[in-house]
Amino acid sequence: MDKMDIDSSSEDNSSLSRAEESSEDSKTDQFSEDEEALIATMYRLIGERWALIAGRVPGRTAEEIEKYWTSRYSSSE
Repeated sequence: MDKMDIDSSSEDNSSLSRAEESSEDSKTDQFSEDEEALIATMYRLIGERWALIAGRVPGRTAEEIEKYWTSRYSSSE
């Protein structure tokens, strides 16, 4: 394998990484109706305790939930 082959394969890997990051970002923007309802209920009960809410929403982090909540509901207040 020559240097050109190595360079092009590393470029392919970096492109793939960017695509994976992009798809992960879009996942965080898309919450199911069940997740939305659960987050809203938990927020009404315990407020902005994102880590506790994240503990009830499988596969979601506190940061994802807080970002979702603030982007969705902060402008309506």
